[in-house]
Amino acid sequence: MNRITWNEYFVKLAYLIASRGTCPRKQVGAVIVDLKNKTIISTGYNGSLPGQDHCTDVGCLMQNNHCTRTVHAETNAINQAAKSSISLEGAAIFCTTQPCWGCLKNIIQAGITKIYYCEPYPAINKNYLYWNTITTFPNLIYERIVYENNQN
Repeated sequence: MNRITWNEYFVKLAYLIASRGTCPRKQVGAVIVDLKNKTIISTGYNGSLPGQDHCTDVGCLMQNNHCTRTVHAETNAINQAAKSSISLEGAAIFCTTQPCWGCLKNIIQAGITKIYYCEPYPAINKNYLYWNTITTFPNLIYERIVYENNQN
């Protein structure tokens, strides 16, 4: 029997959590983890504000080719931890998709120091500020995990 690694475990959970996403354009999941103790702190998926319409029910609310109806998975996971007054200082986040510029700022501001993602987000490839910010934080680990989401 082959036992999966901790990274694979947290990535698989992120994909499972993504399945709760309510935007048909892309379902994204995030898991915030205390890597020292291998414990899950918080999770999030992209979805509408509580009590508001979902993209799957009424369609996407598009501005500049982005759906603005939903809160991104990474920000939702950070918000869930904040609701419980849980510090994210030194935590890791596992994302199904590379965080956008807004989520990257929230992640860094929350004190998360390790960012792992699976699928690239092409919109940030030419964002100088994004890449410059990553290099400004020398203790920030920012790494792509190659993962085949084969549902196993």
